[in-house]
Amino acid sequence: EKTGKVLGEFCRCYKEQYGVALFNSVRYEIEGNGGPQAQLLHRKVPLEDHVIYSGNLFQYIEENKKWRNRFCVVPHNYGLVLYENKLAYERDLPPRVLVNSAGYKILTSVDQYLELVNSSLPGVTPKSGHSPILKCPTDFPLILWHPYARHYYFCVMTGKEQEKWRAVFQDCVRHCNNGISEDSKVEAPAFTDAVRMYRQSKEQYGTWDMLCGNETQVLSNLVMEELLPELRTTIGPRLKGKAQERQRTWIQISDAVYRMVYEQTKAQYDAATAKCEQERPQMESTIRTDMDQIITSKEHLASKIRAFVLPKAEVCVRNHVQPYISSILEALMTPTSQGFAEVREVFFKEVTDMNMNIVNEGGLEKLAEYMEKLSQLVFHPVKMQSCYEKMDQLKLEGLQQRFDVSSTSVFKQRAQIHMRQQMDDAVYTFETLLHQEVGKLQGKDDLCKSIQRILERVLKKYDYDSSTVRKKFFREALLQITIPFLLKKLAPTCKGELAKFQELIFEDFASFILVENTYEEVVLQSVMKDIMQAVKEAAVQRKHNLYRDSMVMHNSDPNLHLLGEGVPIDWSEEYSGQPEAEPAADKRRRAKQVVSVIQDDEGVLPYEVGAEGLLQPGSLKPQEPEEPDPGVPPSSPDGVEEIREALAKENLGDGVEAEQRLTNADVPSASSVQHAAPASPRADAPSEAKVLHATPGSPTPGAETPSPSAGTACHQPGDKETGEEVVPPGSECSPPQPAGTTESSEGVQTEF
Repeated sequence: EKTGKVLGEFCRCYKEQYGVALFNSVRYEIEGNGGPQAQLLHRKVPLEDHVIYSGNLFQYIEENKKWRNRFCVVPHNYGLVLYENKLAYERDLPPRVLVNSAGYKILTSVDQYLELVNSSLPGVTPKSGHSPILKCPTDFPLILWHPYARHYYFCVMTGKEQEKWRAVFQDCVRHCNNGISEDSKVEAPAFTDAVRMYRQSKEQYGTWDMLCGNETQVLSNLVMEELLPELRTTIGPRLKGKAQERQRTWIQISDAVYRMVYEQTKAQYDAATAKCEQERPQMESTIRTDMDQIITSKEHLASKIRAFVLPKAEVCVRNHVQPYISSILEALMTPTSQGFAEVREVFFKEVTDMNMNIVNEGGLEKLAEYMEKLSQLVFHPVKMQSCYEKMDQLKLEGLQQRFDVSSTSVFKQRAQIHMRQQMDDAVYTFETLLHQEVGKLQGKDDLCKSIQRILERVLKKYDYDSSTVRKKFFREALLQITIPFLLKKLAPTCKGELAKFQELIFEDFASFILVENTYEEVVLQSVMKDIMQAVKEAAVQRKHNLYRDSMVMHNSDPNLHLLGEGVPIDWSEEYSGQPEAEPAADKRRRAKQVVSVIQDDEGVLPYEVGAEGLLQPGSLKPQEPEEPDPGVPPSSPDGVEEIREALAKENLGDGVEAEQRLTNADVPSASSVQHAAPASPRADAPSEAKVLHATPGSPTPGAETPSPSAGTACHQPGDKETGEEVVPPGSECSPPQPAGTTESSEGVQTEF
């Protein structure tokens, strides 16, 4: 009922905003909008043939309250994919869990997690001395917390591993949060404006932390924001048991409700978008035919609203906004510019190191190897972490309360996405220019000089584009902070009077001109001049290496953008010296991993460690799993030493038997074992998928297995799925389970 009510109101807003967005898109297409031309090239075809990271970590299995060793793979689409062990991954067996991390927070402290859990269910706090809801067997936990969905608990053996995994997980969250495609010039602005208008109708102004993920995830968060407090009031007092059990039950209830809301939301939103798409051709035809009349009608409406609103808005800006613009800008500029400077430094260092290695180790023979690594620099979360973490310094302090900004995370994440894009553009421009030069070079010395010369050219282009991107980011951030504040201030005196302006809009144009949107544009104009002036002054003073607007780089490389239109460069194929191309299957199996796995003798985890081996350090042989007892708290090693001892005994006492268990299917050939490397997602998987598409594994002797072609008929998660989708281990082409169903076997979790 609640989902239907919220989605009904939202879809009405979406339909209204869709017409406005379509008009703006067609108008922009016809009129255009100059602006400085980017100097760096933008990669048209994204890199996909790689694995970002893979390695072992422990996962807490809630079904039996035990810790299990899991092999985690992060493919190019930034889904978290958990396998039983490394061998299961290499054999293409179905994964245990697939996680879309949009909306999650990465916690590295159990105390942080317990604080969030305690606040989620007011009045239910474990008494001191009682065991908490979660006990971690090592000092290095990694917890994925979500306000509505299920939580995921991991731990590793060393602080170095924890740092790497944290950087990887944060990259996954950052990527998945940015789930609304900016390539869509109509649907994306219509959706975000509809969300904003809906929340403003509920007196909720300002930034919103849960505007993350794809459209269905965002709408599910919108529903849960209203539904969860009501559920907590209704269900909270009825929960039974100890405080820990009530907390655990509440998390499960919230997750189950979130899944139901997601399924209902997806169906209703898809129906609304399909209806708008169906009406689009007729609307677009009207816009193109009557463009001049629509513009004239809108300007007439704007002039009337401006005469009514502008005097009040200007007073509000002068008294409550203008004095603080420079302070907000300075708070934004310092960490953002430091982050972009770090991007420049990391790029410079990587290219310089590559150049030195070429001098020491050989010329063109090594170039392919180094350029393959450089092209994937932006996917290296550990190397990029030094850039991203500069934004952690962003503090608006008193300004945050004054302008009712709930959190700075929106601005941090947006700046980090810009940094990532600028790094990739710089790398792609460098490799495109170098690729053009390579055929003309004679020897190692020429190659090194050419690399240095191209590096200097790219850095100049980067400095210019970086300035342009940052200035645009500062203007947008200032508007995001000040406009909601002004709208809230002006609402009591202005909003009630807007209805009288509706009669000024011709009925034929009512789908493309909205009074509410025009009113917001007038309010924006009242503060835009001050914001533009503040950013311009910062550039004139050369603060943080910003360029003046008057400085424009014209045709510095007139043919460069033509180079960017060519076929993507494959350095390994062109310069690795291989006589013939690898088959697609071999190429997939040998996909490069961007981040290397830590090799720590004390912290190495075996392919599979049974929970019994961990939980009973004195046992040399794994025992049969026991049925979980809900009333018994998890019994796990209390420290790192016990786990290490268990792992050592597991390796010594049961290594041969474990290997036999793991290889009871078809035994791979010696050559395939020798060359086995983490495989990338299948080439035929959609590039925008938020989760890795699982495929059936190798056949077991005596078992009937589908042919490779039949394997493609397996249910695969759609691009817009969220949460996690789980395939029971050992299952073949089983149909998807209905939402809300669960499997009782250990470790197999609910399909979403």
